[in-house]
Amino acid sequence: MQAPSKTSHDVIIVGGAMYGSSVAWWLSRNPDFGGSILVVERDPTYEFSSTSHTNSCIRQQFSNEVNIRISQFGAEFIHNFKELMADDDAPDIPLQSYGYMYLADNEGFAANLREQQKVQAALGAGTKFMTKEEIAQDYPFYNLDDIIGGNHNLIDEGYFDGGTIFDWWRRKARAQGAEYVHNEVKAITRNAAETQVESVTLATGEVIACGTLINCSGPSAAITAAMAGIALPVEPRKRYTFIFDAAAPLDRDLPLTIDPSGVHMRTDGQYYLAGCPPDDDPAVAYDDFIFDHSLWEQKVWPALATRVPAFETIKLINAWVGHYAFNTFDQNAIVGPHVEMSNFIFVNGFSGHGLQQSPAFGRAVSEWITYGAYRSIDINAFGYDRIVEQRSFLEKAVI
Repeated sequence: MQAPSKTSHDVIIVGGAMYGSSVAWWLSRNPDFGGSILVVERDPTYEFSSTSHTNSCIRQQFSNEVNIRISQFGAEFIHNFKELMADDDAPDIPLQSYGYMYLADNEGFAANLREQQKVQAALGAGTKFMTKEEIAQDYPFYNLDDIIGGNHNLIDEGYFDGGTIFDWWRRKARAQGAEYVHNEVKAITRNAAETQVESVTLATGEVIACGTLINCSGPSAAITAAMAGIALPVEPRKRYTFIFDAAAPLDRDLPLTIDPSGVHMRTDGQYYLAGCPPDDDPAVAYDDFIFDHSLWEQKVWPALATRVPAFETIKLINAWVGHYAFNTFDQNAIVGPHVEMSNFIFVNGFSGHGLQQSPAFGRAVSEWITYGAYRSIDINAFGYDRIVEQRSFLEKAVI
């Protein structure tokens, strides 16, 4: 571990993965900010971070307007990535827009999809409600015996290389003055009135004064919050990913298909990807990455073969389990200042939406710190005050 170069920083970010680096990049590039930034990351290999286990997908198929706008900006950011990095060595980031395909097997869900399509289309999204016959015509490989219809969007919806974006955010944030240290925050000290964070104590013993503390510690966010005496409804939940090969590959891309079984599947280069939660989905220990191998045989493979008969003969190539930073209150992000401790900022609880939402939320948090207000997308609806007031953020399209 390493000690920071200074004993005081304007902003301390706890956690240097996707969100810590997004906030650090947006802040450090803003000429109106001008403060010092310290990013404290306990594992600079990021081996167990949610960022390292992500499937890197983006969709506009949400039911809430602000979630749609957040993902639309995410797509815009991906398309303009090289220009935004202002570096000739930065790559273009392709967005493979094979789209999400939400399949409905009952009239109630089909009605929800039609309602959501109207909201998305009104905001410029390319979502279309497709009848069973229309789906069969475009994607004849599906078995649709139990399906009524589905929503699909082929514009700015699919897969992108989130790992490269993260790497460049971290690299450029450093080049722009942000200091990253391999260390761990062990304690947070508040002022006598308990209205402000004054400092953090690191595992190596240093006490670092700070102007603003940002909690970007992913599935461990509740631990960081508890150090400041704050209850945060975020916990680690296991999510499984499987990469497989098909003996008879499909003749066109497989959309990211949300199957009624709870399994999702999509094209992944020359292979295919599938994922799901376990049927029993409790909170797990922060270091619990034990893999349930029965999930493939008992749940995932049968669902794949039922929906796409060509997947009856497939070979598992790779598999891993990662953690969602799961918001147990309403499964949406908790972002913004604490209601009483205004220099404690939450960037937590994304519940699987994190990578696609990281450009917009990183920008929004940097605006709040610099200007005291959100200037681009108004994300006040995600504030911690709703947790205090027990006022849920309603989003119907949660996977």
